[in-house]
Amino acid sequence: MLLSFKTALIPNNKQQTSFKKACGVARHAYNWANAHIKEVLELRACDKSIKIPSAIDLHKKLIETVKSVNDWYYETNKNVPQKALADLRQAWDRCFKKVSKQPRFKKKGQRDSFYLEAGTKAKPMIKNDGKRVKLPSIGWVKLAEPLPVTAIHNCVISRQANRWFIAIKYEIEKPSVESDRPIVGVDIGIKELAVTSNGKVFKNPKAYKRMNKRMKRLQRSVSRKVKGSKNRAKAVKKLGKIHATVSNIRKDAIHKLTHYLAKNHSEIKIEDLSIKAFLKNHKLAGAIADCGIYEFKRQLEYKTEKFSSKLTLVDRMFPSSQICSNCGQHRHKMPLKNRVYICPDCGHTEDRDLNASKNLERWFDGIYIPKCSDLVSQCGLGVSLSRATGEPEGR
Repeated sequence: MLLSFKTALIPNNKQQTSFKKACGVARHAYNWANAHIKEVLELRACDKSIKIPSAIDLHKKLIETVKSVNDWYYETNKNVPQKALADLRQAWDRCFKKVSKQPRFKKKGQRDSFYLEAGTKAKPMIKNDGKRVKLPSIGWVKLAEPLPVTAIHNCVISRQANRWFIAIKYEIEKPSVESDRPIVGVDIGIKELAVTSNGKVFKNPKAYKRMNKRMKRLQRSVSRKVKGSKNRAKAVKKLGKIHATVSNIRKDAIHKLTHYLAKNHSEIKIEDLSIKAFLKNHKLAGAIADCGIYEFKRQLEYKTEKFSSKLTLVDRMFPSSQICSNCGQHRHKMPLKNRVYICPDCGHTEDRDLNASKNLERWFDGIYIPKCSDLVSQCGLGVSLSRATGEPEGR
């Protein structure tokens, strides 16, 4: 099984300059090729015989027309522009298949990264001694922590705020796990990051909410500075650090949660939520984005494979919050302000999220879903449910 590993680098000033040059070359090659393909597509509108250039065609044309007049291309490794062109061609392939939109032009300082490789898969040439890694055309660079392998074939160097990172992929054997692991349902929420059907609650760090005031203050500081000035660059650097901190806090919480779920359970059932639809609610969009629901699902997909578990996506139309998890026979609407589920049939009272997670655990294709109770319309007329008995009571 292939896994990726990402760790921080500790480059000196000269190495940081080399990194920035490589990022610039990759960005220039990407943007040049993107503009060239757009020109070809405009010509194809009149003449269909014109061929859309492949990654190899783009590289040949880049050598003829761009590298010959820009000597700074030769200050970086040859793999840097090659991989940028290949990435662009893949992006256009996804666009032609209507999987994604047209690739946009890259901007300086945003998602800077570049690719390096040396040797072959059978004989990798990027080596490390536990404390340093030897990068092609750059040399030995200090590592924040040792890589899991001593030699690799390729890597990606990227920048986040003011820090540089190296990402590699390597082969591992699937770890051994217990054979009698239970099934668990997981309800993802805003108040709590997740509530499992066995009663465990994982708190939501709400990193963005905690840092919001500082981020607004720093954003105002950036907007007051003159564009292109050094003071603006310093302010942007400070703002980038806060954004990186928020991202790291959120990822740390999700990594710990997904690792626990995948390792200790044979099957994990979560709702197949439509994140885009949720983000259209502008009152809750910030809180929903702060939960990292998409990242939670993405991590579970590969971690369940790693630990030989199964990830089940429950139908998004299944009303897990509205059905009684005790009797399964009653259903009524549950606005977000109602945090406790009270069943008028059996009198079962339970936390809303825990009730939903238990319903997710017992879900299967073709499960019986009761019709919505008549009490829904009565609630709007002032009829509430008694917490003690679960029976309807008047005003």
